[in-house]
This record gives sequence, structure tokens and C-alpha cells, in this order.
Amino acid sequence: MSWQPTASLLVLSDFEPEPPRVLAGARWLGFTDRVMGGVSDATLVQAVVAGRRCIRLAGRVTTESGGGFIQAALELAPRGAAFDASAFAGVELQVCGNDEDYNVHLRTPDCRWYEHSYRHTFRATREWRALRIPWREFAPHGLQAPLATARLQRVALLGWMRDFEADVALGAIALYGD
Repeated sequence: MSWQPTASLLVLSDFEPEPPRVLAGARWLGFTDRVMGGVSDATLVQAVVAGRRCIRLAGRVTTESGGGFIQAALELAPRGAAFDASAFAGVELQVCGNDEDYNVHLRTPDCRWYEHSYRHTFRATREWRALRIPWREFAPHGLQAPLATARLQRVALLGWMRDFEADVALGAIALYGD
């Protein structure tokens, strides 16, 4: 299922068309807790999962050595600039996985420390599904500031803070309206 942008849906990235689409100025990054001394392992690759083109984040998440995450992050604007998502109601993901819990984290300029973000946890089932997450369901972590959707910098998919084998696929991500 490939999305077409409408007034109420802005596609940030969709892997179904050939070539895949990504919002102008945005880029995908993959990394793990190794950037801070952890020992988790991950791969972030384009793949076909259950008949759908996607990016697949897979690996071993471990809390050994003070770590505990793997991440696929979509930087929404170049060089730390912000993206105005205030006209939208939240984030929509097309996801499937291995029946484990995963996180979506949002970052704004208010997130000044690596642990700061606005977070939501979801279950990635074995079948593809569209998951809508309204802005109000993102809880601040390490922050007092409310989520400033007019100043988004990053949206990320994470295997997060527990020992497990992660395997989650993202077919598309968009912002949806009311």
C-alpha cells in the first residue's frame, strides 16, 4: 500500500514505490547504543517483508555496558533545522515485526541531551498494520517542555531498553491530519 500525499496526509518516507520516497531534505540514519559505549548490534537495510518493500531494523538489544537501544532515525530537516508539523494530528506508521514492543521517539530543539525525547511504545505484530499515534500520546522523557510539533527535528523507531532480539519493519511513515 503506497500513500499519496493529501491535505490531511504528508508522506515522510514510503518504501513501496520504486525508487522509495523520502521528504525533501530528510534522511534516514541507523545507529546503536555503541555511540555511547553500549554493545547492542543492529542492521538497517531495505528489504521486502511479507510482500512489502520497507526498511528493516533488526539486531540484538542488550542493556550490558549501560546501553540498550538500536535505532532507525529520520532526520526531518538538514543541519539541525526544524520541521513544522503543527498542521497535523500525529504520526502514522505502516509496521510489522516479531510481536515485540518498540518505541517511536520524537526530538525537537528542546531535546538537548541524548536521553531527551518524546516517546510512545507500541507492539509490532507479525502482520502489516497502519498505526496512528496522536501527538498527545508522546510522553516527554527528561523534559518539562511540551512537545513543540512546529519544531520537529527527528522521528525514530527504536528497539529500546531491554534485552531482546529486535526485528521490526517500517513500510512507510507519514503525518496525518484530523
